[in-house]
Amino acid sequence: MGLKEPQILNDLQGWRVRGAQPQELAAAMDGSLAALGRPFSEGEATIVKPSNLVNGLAGLMLHVRPDAKAVFLHAPLKDFLGSIARKGMWGRLWVRDLMVKQMQEGLVNLGLQGEDYLRLTDLQAAAVGWLAQHALFGRIVQSYGVDRVKTLDSTALMDRPADAMSALFRHFGLEATEDMIADLVAGPVFQQHSKGDEAFDAAARDAERRAGEKLHSEEIEKVFAWAEAVAANAGIPVALPGALI
Repeated sequence: MGLKEPQILNDLQGWRVRGAQPQELAAAMDGSLAALGRPFSEGEATIVKPSNLVNGLAGLMLHVRPDAKAVFLHAPLKDFLGSIARKGMWGRLWVRDLMVKQMQEGLVNLGLQGEDYLRLTDLQAAAVGWLAQHALFGRIVQSYGVDRVKTLDSTALMDRPADAMSALFRHFGLEATEDMIADLVAGPVFQQHSKGDEAFDAAARDAERRAGEKLHSEEIEKVFAWAEAVAANAGIPVALPGALI
């Protein structure tokens, strides 16, 4: 059973930002995960997919659930920049809002001064958010180890879905036959858009990415080069450890 972005985790994140005491937050997280993890059917495993806003609590989740495992799914930086550019105004507003929330959590430590962030373009703000999350993922993998925490590049997922799903089942200690994996890869999960019902497979994703990059290529390339320099200066590795495949 997969649970998509449970609201209770967003509420806990909001409570954290408003000043929740660490011990009280940990107790509430423990109870919340116990409730979310209850199976609907006997022998069923529950996989929770939190929203991006909850990434700052990932370490706490692993701490209060020492038997839990996690996978951090992320897009390559250039793909992410292209995706935000294609989304227009709403995508650009979203990354700025995310950056502000990350700054409130103390997750943005890239060597820039406070007012420098006001001078960034929208795609630079998107890169800041990506780098902050990338750094966070790297710290969590280092803290909890690659046996518990894996990372997965979205390009690798779409290029090798069967390998990725097989590895995912093994990571979570679940059983799956080759036929089950084949049916999953051929089914709607990999054949339609995650935000709607329209047909959308790996080829369509790649075509959309190329079209977006062509339209915004100059801005994407400049921001990508800037982000690489910022990452090098801040000591953020571009490649995360613990690759699932």
